[in-house]
Amino acid sequence: MIGRRAFLGSAAAALATFSRGALADVVYLANPGGWRSFEVTTRLALESNGAATQAWVPLPSFVADEWMRPTAEDRWTTNAKSARVVRDPRYGAKMLHLSWAQGEAAPVVEIVSRTTTRDRSRAPRPATLGAAERRLYTSPTALIPTDGIVKQTSNKIVGGASSDEAKARALYEWVVENTYRNPSTRGCGRGDIAGMLKTGDLGGKCADINALYVGLVRAQGIPARDLYGLRAGKSQFGYKSLGVNTEVATKAQHCRAEVFLAGSGWTATDPADVRKVMLEEPPGGLTLADERVAAARKALFGASEGNWIAYNSGHDLELPGAASSRIDFLMYPQAEIAGVRCDCLDPDHFRYSITAKELAA
Repeated sequence: MIGRRAFLGSAAAALATFSRGALADVVYLANPGGWRSFEVTTRLALESNGAATQAWVPLPSFVADEWMRPTAEDRWTTNAKSARVVRDPRYGAKMLHLSWAQGEAAPVVEIVSRTTTRDRSRAPRPATLGAAERRLYTSPTALIPTDGIVKQTSNKIVGGASSDEAKARALYEWVVENTYRNPSTRGCGRGDIAGMLKTGDLGGKCADINALYVGLVRAQGIPARDLYGLRAGKSQFGYKSLGVNTEVATKAQHCRAEVFLAGSGWTATDPADVRKVMLEEPPGGLTLADERVAAARKALFGASEGNWIAYNSGHDLELPGAASSRIDFLMYPQAEIAGVRCDCLDPDHFRYSITAKELAA
């Protein structure tokens, strides 16, 4: 059982500036100004030995007019016998479903998508959420229950907080202070939050840490969701750990989180990236007291940088025509050869690559 740590005092840490090598006075200060455009190319080259093969590739489908806009129809080239865009009926998660004829020894597809993004910051505005959307984003999923140990832990953290704002912030600070980024976690993690709480091991990556936050928030009846996507560009705030510094983005998947607050609508949160800064920002092993960590911690409740694209917010997704079971979330290409699911976290053997290129303004 996890004991509650004192954290509220440090929650109000002031936004700090810092120097990084040749960079002068860098600060995490999201500014919803200009838009950034990215072109993402996903290529699968499978070795099927002529067996019947299928693939499902996530496409950018999340739209938020203020900060995320897929800008054009996806285009692809392939030797598949069929290729069609499909959507999950519950979340609207968009994917390209491909099927290759038996006997095709070298299934291949290349998909190009373009998305325009910009920074997010929190702006006061009245907001309401429809009943159906509220139910969807307060409901439990297979790996994100909202009862039992999740509810018990959530209640202890929020204590006497009465407003959704106070509860969401208390939960954010608790997750920042009590989790850790585990570099040995495969991919982005799985997000088995009840298992994390029961064992007391709150280590993992973004799909674990941000899912924990989402579950703790939903346990209070407050809408929250994971957004699954891809880091597509460098950080303009000087954080090497919070961007991709080459066009190779094959292993740059990242999920962010949102909480719905009546005073600001869907509000960006990312406790996992605070922990990523602590572990990975040079020279590594930073503490919560470090100025770079404090700056990210303050900013990442309410703001985010526009160097990342969102695919979808789906959980427990069925892949059309798949022989295997549903997937926890769709952030990686998926494939089946002869009815056997490929390991999506092993792109060297599954053989896929992703590149992300920032386009000129």
